[in-house]
Amino acid sequence: MNQRHVPINKGNYSMDTPEREAEFQRKLGSDWPEGYAQYRKDWVDHAKNQTVADYPTLVDLELSSVCNLRCPMCYTISEDFRKHVDAKIMDFDMFKRIIDEIGGKVPALRLSLRGESTVHPKFVEAVRYAKEHGIKEVSTLTHGGRLTPEFFQKVQEAGIDWITISIDGLKETYEHIRKPLKFDDLLDKLKAIKKYKEDRGLLKPVIKVQGIWPAIQENPQGYYDTFAPITDQVAFNPLIDYLSNDKDIEYLEDFTCPQQYQRLVIGADGLVMKCSNDEENREVIGDAKTQTVHEIWHGEKMQKVREMHLQPRGFMNSAVCRKCYLPRKTQDDAGEVNGRTFAVRNYTRRIQLIGK
Repeated sequence: MNQRHVPINKGNYSMDTPEREAEFQRKLGSDWPEGYAQYRKDWVDHAKNQTVADYPTLVDLELSSVCNLRCPMCYTISEDFRKHVDAKIMDFDMFKRIIDEIGGKVPALRLSLRGESTVHPKFVEAVRYAKEHGIKEVSTLTHGGRLTPEFFQKVQEAGIDWITISIDGLKETYEHIRKPLKFDDLLDKLKAIKKYKEDRGLLKPVIKVQGIWPAIQENPQGYYDTFAPITDQVAFNPLIDYLSNDKDIEYLEDFTCPQQYQRLVIGADGLVMKCSNDEENREVIGDAKTQTVHEIWHGEKMQKVREMHLQPRGFMNSAVCRKCYLPRKTQDDAGEVNGRTFAVRNYTRRIQLIGK
């Protein structure tokens, strides 16, 4: 049998130096260094070796599938999303019940997926409840619109470890995509966060900024120079086929998906997707309203997903997998910042135009 191709952390790439990358990891694991190292090792090894642990390494709990923006490259604005997904905020009793089960067993929790997590009225309470019940790393992805100094202080005191902020380009480019947010307002928020952390000697939460590459590629130096001094990491994503427009797709040989060995993804409505890339609930494998995380993780439906991916080109049997970016071939282009180059792994036959 040929060597299986199991991509780890594909689709998000750093613009940073190795030194800043190492410091980012050090900060994240600063209060549990040995456990953190094991957690990161498990993230890779379980996927590479097709190891089904007793519990997933990460649970995604989508606090909100609702977003208060309508960005042109986002699938949440599509007719298919509205047809298949009951967009809502997560019931907090269900949230607590899940945390009660996985606390001390699952090291990492991500409080976001498709919508804007901070619109949940109990966002801060969710962070605090997770940390108090044994979750070591609590993170979220946000557009940053609510990250006022007052809100940030509350989530920091609740114990959040990692905040990723989507910032697509600079100034007018950003404001066109992330309407009605204002670039200077967001910049002021980041500067205030930086000062708050420095004044108190805080390592966490680490702040990561990321944007889609087409919004950055005309001026990566300006993007990096703007955000590197006030955040812990600067990264980018090549534009994927958010809107399901691509027809002529090239795939990797011997692809096996890593996600069924790494994470369990629970939507705001309680439905459990087989992976984080099933944006429209096409292949539901469980329901957290009536099942435990353990039952779903070891259940027949999830096991069938794993078995499918172990078959030669088994991913082609799934409509969700066929349109996913993970099995797609990439081509190595290059970006440059401060005289050093970094790889830009764009997907082959994928137009890098926002909204296309």
